[in-house]
Amino acid sequence: MKAASEMYEVLSSMMERETISSDAAEVQGIQCGMLAGGMLLESQEWLDSLADFINQGKPLPDNIKQQAQLLQGQNCQQLVEAEFALSLCLPDDAAPINDRGQALINWVHGFMLGFGLHQSDLTKCSSEVKEALEDFAEIARMDDAMPEDEESEHALNEVMEYVRISAMLCFNELGQSASDQQAKPKTIH
Repeated sequence: MKAASEMYEVLSSMMERETISSDAAEVQGIQCGMLAGGMLLESQEWLDSLADFINQGKPLPDNIKQQAQLLQGQNCQQLVEAEFALSLCLPDDAAPINDRGQALINWVHGFMLGFGLHQSDLTKCSSEVKEALEDFAEIARMDDAMPEDEESEHALNEVMEYVRISAMLCFNELGQSASDQQAKPKTIH
C-alpha cells in the first residue's frame, strides 16, 4: 500500500499531464464522500461520477483510472478498519504549507460533493455529522494564505485531523457495505 503522500504525488502528476484540473486530494475526497454518504463499498458507480466532475464527463485515461481504483481500494479498507486508519491523500509534510492547505480544501470540496451525491436527507444524520458537515462548508470557504510558521503548522495539522476524524464519523454513521445491506430485513409491500 502506497503512503498517502506518495499516492497524492503520483495521481496528481498523472492528472496534470492529462490536463485534468483537479488533484488526488479532491479525488479521494469525492470517493470518501460518496462512501460516507451511503454508497456501497463494493460499488463502482464512483468512477462515472468522478469522470463527470474532474474530466468533463469523458472517460478517465486508463492510468488515472487504475490509480483512482487503487486509492478507492485503500479508502474502503481504511474506513472499515477499527483503528480509525483513514489517511488523507495530501502532499507530504515537506511541501509548502499553503500547498497542503489548498489540497485539504480540495479534499473537503470533493467530500462535500461526493457526500451530497449519496445523502440528500440530513434529517437521518446525528447532530455530530450535521456539525461536521457545517464545519466542512466553512473549511471549504477558507482562502487566506498561511505564514510558514509553527503556529500555522499546528493549526493546519489540527484541521487535517478534524477532517480525517469527521469523515470517518460520517462513514461510521451512514456508510454501508454489501454485508450491511444483506443484514437489513427486506420490506414486503
